[in-house]
Amino acid sequence: MVLFEKQKKVIFLLFFCYSHNLIVPLHRKCIFTMFLINYLQTFGNYLVLMWRAIAIPDRMRMFGKQYVKEMASLGVDSIGIVLLISFFIGAVICIQMKLNIQSPWMPRWVSGYTTREIMLLEFSSSIMCLILAGKVGSNIASELGTMRVTQQIDALDIMGVNSANYLIAPKILGLMTLMPALVIFADVMGIVGAYATAYIGQILTPDDLTLGLQHSFNSWFVWMSIIKSIVFAFIIASVSSFCGYTVEGGSVEVGKASTSAVVSSSVLILFADVFLTQLLS
Repeated sequence: MVLFEKQKKVIFLLFFCYSHNLIVPLHRKCIFTMFLINYLQTFGNYLVLMWRAIAIPDRMRMFGKQYVKEMASLGVDSIGIVLLISFFIGAVICIQMKLNIQSPWMPRWVSGYTTREIMLLEFSSSIMCLILAGKVGSNIASELGTMRVTQQIDALDIMGVNSANYLIAPKILGLMTLMPALVIFADVMGIVGAYATAYIGQILTPDDLTLGLQHSFNSWFVWMSIIKSIVFAFIIASVSSFCGYTVEGGSVEVGKASTSAVVSSSVLILFADVFLTQLLS
């Protein structure tokens, strides 16, 4: 992202001049203030872009087409990797719980119970969104970054089109719409993977696994994972769009923007996960 590259250049020049006695040593408060100003400026630009993106579309029919297209490219195309990863993670969790956690003084259904809780509370929402941040986030940032450096976004602005609303809003709404479905698919496929270990691997009996999956089931956990996934979907789509939309330069900067989008989205998802878990629990 351009602002991050400017911050790196400023920091490098300050430490270079300081090490060669070219400037008077700066106080730590001055450096902290400069960091704070740069990050506040980045956050302000992000809010301005989001305000432009959430405006009412000029042509709802065109917006609807883009919305359906983004749902297909961002959500439907991610179903395969979600199902594959969830299947093996559910199987691995069940095996680990049975072999390393369960002991003779525990009920035999503990493995199924812990598998269900881990899949519902963390994996299907948080871990899966971290994985999708790498796939979807880099896709969004590289797409918008390429449009920026090839002046396609400038052409939309010249024609009087709100480029932020036309390009970013369908991505955000499309991902937020299909993310709950991806969470449900991840939960179901994780349970299928656990049953695969019971029937094929014979780690535990299917009856014990079923009893653990049904023990003290709380439906609020499902809704909590769905709510968290919607917030994470907004973070992935909006931050990645901001990183790609504000690119300046060429193909090298587009690659850096994709990396910044994945890293920034992942960090923000982890921060949001802490607060949402405390709030919703």
